[in-house]
Amino acid sequence: MENFTQRIKTHIQHVNNVGSHCNSEETTKQALILPLLDILGFSPYDPTKVKAEYAADFPGAKNNERVDYALFCQGVPVMFIEAKAFTEKLSNHAPQLARYFNATPEVAVAALTNGQEWRFFTDLNNKNVMDEKPFLTVDFSSGEIEETQQLARFRHDQFQPDALRTLAEESIYLTAFKAAISSSLREVDAEFVRYIATKANIQRQFNQRFIDSITPLVRQAVERAVSEMVLTGLSSPSAEISQAPIAAEPPTNAKSEDGDWVHPDNSRIITTAAERRLHNIAQEILGDEHDVQAKDTESYFTLLYQGKTNRWLLRYYGDKKQPTISLPFDISESQKNEINRAGLNLASNGHINLDKPEHLHRISGLLRDALEHACNDENFKRQTA
Repeated sequence: MENFTQRIKTHIQHVNNVGSHCNSEETTKQALILPLLDILGFSPYDPTKVKAEYAADFPGAKNNERVDYALFCQGVPVMFIEAKAFTEKLSNHAPQLARYFNATPEVAVAALTNGQEWRFFTDLNNKNVMDEKPFLTVDFSSGEIEETQQLARFRHDQFQPDALRTLAEESIYLTAFKAAISSSLREVDAEFVRYIATKANIQRQFNQRFIDSITPLVRQAVERAVSEMVLTGLSSPSAEISQAPIAAEPPTNAKSEDGDWVHPDNSRIITTAAERRLHNIAQEILGDEHDVQAKDTESYFTLLYQGKTNRWLLRYYGDKKQPTISLPFDISESQKNEINRAGLNLASNGHINLDKPEHLHRISGLLRDALEHACNDENFKRQTA
């Protein structure tokens, strides 16, 4: 691998030194493309590995239309290369390459190049149909060794179609994730703020007013965190932040090692991470416009509409071997069917088994029924009559 890396470095210098002199396609092939194929173990002097002007029965092909190079492993074509002059842009030439690729199922990869930039394609979206966008682009003019290291997977002795498709998927995901992260960090939105507040275990109702109030703090925290990672490196342990943690109202509860929050006035009231997660999930389901507040007691954890103790949405019993929730109404037959479809069990006492807070998503319809019940004044007039 060390020898391969050194040869790639030398080739980068070579491309930058002589590229401007390659003003024709043939010169580009001889001076820039064939040397790289040789580095990859596809000797241009070995016709069992490299065949120039490769012809096949391409549907719709014009007379004498051929792909510039076909690379072979064990007698099977595995990669097509369409070459252009060094000065030519590559944007409009992929369809021609796709016609060759689509007609040859054995070929796993197709490349379009002008000697300086290499664009690699495969068929992730539809089998045996070349994708419109490349999964990997290597530009030798950038001088970046890291991106050229990916070329090692294209060596003759390492060429594995399945591994290259995995590389293609990873490259596409990495690009998409990078774009999403950059967008989230540059333009902090409400969803990102909610995520950060949840991860930080902020014990507050995440309504829109609260999200708006902490957005500037989250944006400031992002800037500081990124600056710190630039200085210390992503791989180093996270340093303790000297500033106080972000919270509009820092909780006074004492926290145990497992993340439980102990009520300062009653040590028998312990709010667990699962209970806090349940509250956050309920807010995600019902939306910020509904005032859903959490209240913990010695017996159960409850979610209240507008903080009113008689207008509760659910009660969570998490201190048992089998966590359960109860709802403020009798379960109807249709609601029982919803519970069954969700893969959850209804106990004889009317409680619903809830192994994980995330399972509340499965019965979101019942939670909305509970909210509707709590909002209906008629239900409570009957109770007080």
